[in-house]
Amino acid sequence: MKSDGMKLGIEAARLLAVADCCEIAPGLSEIELQRIEQEYGIEFADDHRAFLASGLPVSQPPEEGDMWENPWPDWRNGDPKGLRERLESPVEGIALSVRRGYWHPSWGQRPEDADEALQQALGLLARVPKLVPVYGHRFLPVGHGSHGHPILSVWGTDIICYGTDLVDYVNHEFDDFDAHTPDDWHPQATVSFWRDFLPKT
Repeated sequence: MKSDGMKLGIEAARLLAVADCCEIAPGLSEIELQRIEQEYGIEFADDHRAFLASGLPVSQPPEEGDMWENPWPDWRNGDPKGLRERLESPVEGIALSVRRGYWHPSWGQRPEDADEALQQALGLLARVPKLVPVYGHRFLPVGHGSHGHPILSVWGTDIICYGTDLVDYVNHEFDDFDAHTPDDWHPQATVSFWRDFLPKT
């Protein structure tokens, strides 16, 4: 793990603890992280990995209108089926949009038959970079040796950046957004395919 990625994850975990917005369990051990990555076929980015090793956010008091019973993925004791569903939700959201007529420009000509179009899209979506849930429908791309990716808020094809990196994201999600947002705040996604949905600046 690169030291810059470790520093970023540790600082994000510190800011979350200071925000005092959720219960934080002891961090995931290296053995636990390896087990999770093997079980779910993912690789946490270095900053995400250090964040989870510093302390595992597991719950927070529910608020009116919450979409999630618990927006934090509990990688230690969570229901494996539920965790897999959360891992699959970005691609499932795109697939649902395909059923409604969406077609990514890089996929070439859309088949006229709806079922054939969906099957073709699912085959192509199986090859896009994986995203890992951080909180609710906020995601980071996978990848050992990588860090500093913007946090993506993914809801079907409605995708926006929610932080320039993990530290910026924690400030925005759990503190005063405006206090941490410079006038030239225009983060751009760094991961292929998913960045295509963001407005160009």
